[in-house]
Amino acid sequence: MSRIALTASATSTLVALNRAATRQWTNLFPRFRATTTSPSKIFANSPSNPFRLRCSSSAANAGGVADTVSESEQSPANFVWSDSKRPRVCILGGGFGGLYTALRLESLEWPDDKTPQIVLVDQSERFVFKPLLYELLSGEVDEWEIAPRFSDLLVNTSVVFLKDRVKCLHPSDNWRTNESKASSCGGTVHLESGLLIEYDWLVLSLGAETKLDVVPGAAEYAFPFSTLEDARKVNNKLTTLERKTFGKDFQISVAVVGCGYSGVELAATIAERLQNKGIVRAINVDTIICPNAPPGNREAALKVLSSRSVELLLGYFVRGIRRVSELESKDPPTGLDESSIEAANGFERYILELQPAERGMESKIIEADLVLWTVGSKPPLDQLEPSDAPYVLPLNARGQAETDETLRVKGHPRIFALGDSSALRDSKGRILPATAQVAFQQADFTGWNLWAAINGRPLLPFRFQNLGEMMTLGRNDAAISPSFVEGLTLEGPVGHTARKIAYLMRLPTDQHRLKVGISFLTKSAIDSVSLLQSTLTKVLSSS
Repeated sequence: MSRIALTASATSTLVALNRAATRQWTNLFPRFRATTTSPSKIFANSPSNPFRLRCSSSAANAGGVADTVSESEQSPANFVWSDSKRPRVCILGGGFGGLYTALRLESLEWPDDKTPQIVLVDQSERFVFKPLLYELLSGEVDEWEIAPRFSDLLVNTSVVFLKDRVKCLHPSDNWRTNESKASSCGGTVHLESGLLIEYDWLVLSLGAETKLDVVPGAAEYAFPFSTLEDARKVNNKLTTLERKTFGKDFQISVAVVGCGYSGVELAATIAERLQNKGIVRAINVDTIICPNAPPGNREAALKVLSSRSVELLLGYFVRGIRRVSELESKDPPTGLDESSIEAANGFERYILELQPAERGMESKIIEADLVLWTVGSKPPLDQLEPSDAPYVLPLNARGQAETDETLRVKGHPRIFALGDSSALRDSKGRILPATAQVAFQQADFTGWNLWAAINGRPLLPFRFQNLGEMMTLGRNDAAISPSFVEGLTLEGPVGHTARKIAYLMRLPTDQHRLKVGISFLTKSAIDSVSLLQSTLTKVLSSS
């Protein structure tokens, strides 16, 4: 009898602890609530898998604190929208496409009962203005100027930001199914944290990831340059190399793989930073740099690269990358001098094997202290499909979603895709380039078409307007070819100033634009005073 009473007492204690833990969780995170819906009802065709929150009744956890549980045991939580009647818009990705779509939706006039609730999801806490990432290496900008926090940008809006990573998509709006006709829900997004977001409208703007697995050794030894974290790593690596070689008769060797816009801008910026303390080599499979750029931009870039002694290895592709230390016990390959192996001076060096892309050219082997990779990218959409129901979205070979001219994913009237995530074609059947200019314009159309779809109005077809192309070539060098003046290219300091003003106007909010504009003017004034002092010093010393 006493044993039964003891068991009942222990059971009631566990129940009380469980309820206390649940109340504590709810108080800490009022926007989330635990769900008792089985995963099979949330995800289409998913096997049932019970989730539970486990509490401990040991002396150490007498307060009812939940133990760490495995992902399979962690209870999922539904995101709680503030209004059950107003449209729910979920935007995945906070780059030019995602963030600017959210801001566009906020700027439109809405009927009170149709004002959308907006959730923006991104794996980073900061928005990154990628065209100005190169200025981090040259020291022209500070991180806060080109990578503000989403929380700061959205402080005066109703947009809710979630720092999380998308795990899986489960759309339910496919025109080929009968289920979508009976339900107004567009589908469900499953985040890696376990949070589930049920949406009415979905915007895909997840960008693209650099592909490093196409060449042996690239994933292990090459640095991509696409995100803020990439820029930090490259800058830290350059700083380390500069410190270790300071005062020594040693030149830092940098290899840039790819001579598109990104590769050329990197090569020009790093060559200016290293000056006579470094050697920069740019490798490209094409026989020209920036093959899709206007001739004026290409000529300006060639002029700057030549003035900074950047070695162009055109018509070559990288066959493999290895560490020099891997060759110490072997005979060095043909073309590599043994003395170069001894010149490592305590830091790792790398060997790049170059294969000619055309006949009549010989293979090359070069060495580098830093390898930068700027070729190849792929959107992550194909990784987000449920394992039990693949191909829920129409993707092309690059992993981009096929969209119609209104930017809606084909077969999914409640999903829009833009930027790198979209495979929208122009009038000639060519997929639009994955540039910030394209994503910026698509965000404006996506916001408007969401307004039209929610309010039962006709959607507008997207038409890209090429405003011209810009590229940075260093602290006081840039090239701009505006489309409205044929044959005109602004280069040098004039192009550099025009480019900064153009990008200043493209910053996401008025408040951030004002703060960055003041910072730019202050730095420009300081640089002008410093240049004047340097000029006066030279004149006085010569006299």
